[in-house]
Amino acid sequence: MIQVLTVVGARPQFIKASAVSKAFAARNISEAIVHTGQHYDSNMSDVFFQELEIPAPEFHLGIGSGPHGQQTGRMLEAIEKVILDHKPARVLVYGDTNSTLAAALAAAKLHVKILHVEAGLRSFNRLMPEEVNRVLTDHLSDMLFAPTQAAVDNLRHEGIADSHVFMTGDVMYDVALYFAKRADEQSTVLRDLNLEPKKYVLATIHRAENTDDPARLQAILGALSELANHVQVIFPAHPRTVSLLGKAADKLTVIEPVGYLDMVQLERHSRLVITDSGGVQKEAFFHQIPCVTVRGETEWVELVAAGWNRLAPPDSEVGISSVLRAALDAPLPEHTNLYGTGHAAEEIADLVAKSLGGGAQL
Repeated sequence: MIQVLTVVGARPQFIKASAVSKAFAARNISEAIVHTGQHYDSNMSDVFFQELEIPAPEFHLGIGSGPHGQQTGRMLEAIEKVILDHKPARVLVYGDTNSTLAAALAAAKLHVKILHVEAGLRSFNRLMPEEVNRVLTDHLSDMLFAPTQAAVDNLRHEGIADSHVFMTGDVMYDVALYFAKRADEQSTVLRDLNLEPKKYVLATIHRAENTDDPARLQAILGALSELANHVQVIFPAHPRTVSLLGKAADKLTVIEPVGYLDMVQLERHSRLVITDSGGVQKEAFFHQIPCVTVRGETEWVELVAAGWNRLAPPDSEVGISSVLRAALDAPLPEHTNLYGTGHAAEEIADLVAKSLGGGAQL
């Protein structure tokens, strides 16, 4: 019998699953993984499962890309069939992707209890599809594992009962601690790209609201190109972004998406991280690297408050460039522990084991 059916589809979810799946195995919790195929390029999927030692997915749905409604609907149909065929006791989802929402909807309709890792995050911008996904998933879930007190507070303000909410810390911190040493031992990306530590900045831009809006993308690429006049800019580009780079490709060091260990090395040894990714903002903080988030808001508000993250709304090239220069020149803030003890996955697994073993009925 499958006790926990875990649904993943995007790189950040693979990373989180690496910690939680290990903790489940240590407690003899039976888990099967569904890979929706939301990230289907081998550089963005297969290599992550190998490097992070995640069990191979038992179910690979191969959904691929598409408009939000079409992609979510196809996932919903396919995940529903897996649940009906295998009758898991719980469905576990991560974060805020279309895979997350599709799995939560399928489980809720079939009255299977839902576990949400990374619950309670809010950007308070409903124009972001991720915000819609995370809010709906939280309100469907039975056990909500919140990474921070701010996330707990958000859930409380939305009327979700305290008995369903657990502040566990952040599983991404668990992973960062575990894999930092391994990245030093195994990754050759700095040597392969002929990079010196602290002599380059790392930029990752992938959100649809940035890449699909020509004016925003032009402002971002213009600011990165200007920055590249002063410091090397390493730009791992998602497949759909490469064709949009235009003249900026001449200024930036454009590389294919990299595996997790290589990404850890690029983050840890950079001078500055520039991103629109939620996960990369935190990873930069874990490695004590300053970050600029090319968005008008962030779900990780505590990083901005602590001075480790700066927002650069992608409204104009001049505005973004101003924030980038300020971040490069600023002294590093004090580093404080914002995301738990590095044992979030173990806490989550203990709570799930208790719920499966006849403890408090949720």
